[in-house]
Amino acid sequence: MIFKSLTTRVIVTLVGLLSVGIGTFTYFNLKREKDQLVKATRENAYLLLDTIERSIYKSMSVGDTQDVQVMLQMVGHSHSKLIGVRIFHPQGIVLKSSRPEEVGMPVPEGDYQLFINNRKEGVYSSDAFGEVLGVIKPIYNDVLCQRCHGTKKRLIGVLNVNYSQVETNRRILEATRLSLVSTGAVILFCAAAISLVIVRFVRQPLNNLIDSMARVEEGDLSVRITPVAEDEIGRLIVSFDSMVGKLDKAKRELEEYHFQQMERADRLASVGEMAAGIAHEIKNPLAGISAAMTIIRQDFSDEDPRKEIIGEVVEQVSRLDKTVNDLLFFGKPTPPEPTYADVNAILRKTLLFALQHKGGKNIAKSLDLADGLPEIFVDPKQVQQVFLNLILNAIQAMQADGGTLTVGSSLVDLDGKGWVRTTIADTGPGIPEPIIGKIFTPFFTTKAQGTGLGLAICHKLITQHGGTLSVTSEDGKGTVFTIDLPVAAYEEGAPEEEA
Repeated sequence: MIFKSLTTRVIVTLVGLLSVGIGTFTYFNLKREKDQLVKATRENAYLLLDTIERSIYKSMSVGDTQDVQVMLQMVGHSHSKLIGVRIFHPQGIVLKSSRPEEVGMPVPEGDYQLFINNRKEGVYSSDAFGEVLGVIKPIYNDVLCQRCHGTKKRLIGVLNVNYSQVETNRRILEATRLSLVSTGAVILFCAAAISLVIVRFVRQPLNNLIDSMARVEEGDLSVRITPVAEDEIGRLIVSFDSMVGKLDKAKRELEEYHFQQMERADRLASVGEMAAGIAHEIKNPLAGISAAMTIIRQDFSDEDPRKEIIGEVVEQVSRLDKTVNDLLFFGKPTPPEPTYADVNAILRKTLLFALQHKGGKNIAKSLDLADGLPEIFVDPKQVQQVFLNLILNAIQAMQADGGTLTVGSSLVDLDGKGWVRTTIADTGPGIPEPIIGKIFTPFFTTKAQGTGLGLAICHKLITQHGGTLSVTSEDGKGTVFTIDLPVAAYEEGAPEEEA
């Protein structure tokens, strides 16, 4: 669980890398120091060996062998690290030694093995002296030596020096301990410093940010954080405050908009009920006026100008009757009577009615209906009402300059479900951007003689059938209305051909 924390992983990683780095440096430093101590011991041994060799050569050249023994004893007691200095026979018998008791005794096995293996130096373990550095140097039968040793022997002896490695090893051990303690102290100090810095400048600000985000998640949008530094965490906090401020502003605007919409919905409901009541009271007198005007019109001859005036009155009464019907439907819509229907058949029937419109003579029509579309479960009359309203709007939009009316149908897949899509497009002037978001709002209209209920009723009818009605428009190039209705889900036992 502890390693799920980002700061913990960062601290552990940094301390681990630091430990590896410092440990590697300490290892090579210790190795270098050990090599230097061993090298110093060897150099001292070789220096002593050369000095003794020159002294022995000088004494032996004058035949004073007794001085050699005395000299070896003096040298053997001159240094605490020096265990012994000796000259032994190639067969392994000590001839001269700083320790007189060794004379005539076999040379130590470690030193003799160096000679046998033709090595100049080596370290071996001794029961009496511990770890010993042994250095040997053969004494060859030079011309001056041949007076005493003859000419038959090429090698007359081996000079041997033994140094104790106990002090060197002790110093190496002390250096190792000191390095380990120093390394551990440095690592602990660096780990504490890294932890303090990360906790202070990373973990605490992140925890504050997490706590504030939790409060925002609970709905408190008044949360603000004061950044302590102008680093990445500080910029993140500034961005968080900006985001929360925008959310708070959007929330207030949304609440205000929701309140306005609720008030508007209440007003529309009241207006709808009042309009339905008024429309019901107006509808019957309008029917009587229309019938009376029609009878009166028949009494005039075709040449009588009063007949044209009566005809205009009848047309205006018909327009008022349509407005009354729209108000009645909006105030109290008729429940749909759904059945299985073919959208292409509804479109063809609707176009047949729409082509009778007087403004559609100089408008080209284009049909792009997909074959084999599945049926939809809708009220055909209400869907036809929607199609007719949209097609007549398209014709009216192109009435002045002409254009092309395109009606299409297709099968689309939305979120894994089948939908029958119908598109009604025109090449008219289009809908301006500020207006397009309001066209489905009840009583909103840009027409001189419109009620503003046509598109609102269309949207309401399609929504009642579980579909969607959307619009896209480009100013100056035309408008496309898109109607998506769900494919019919047949109940068990219902024949697919019945529609």
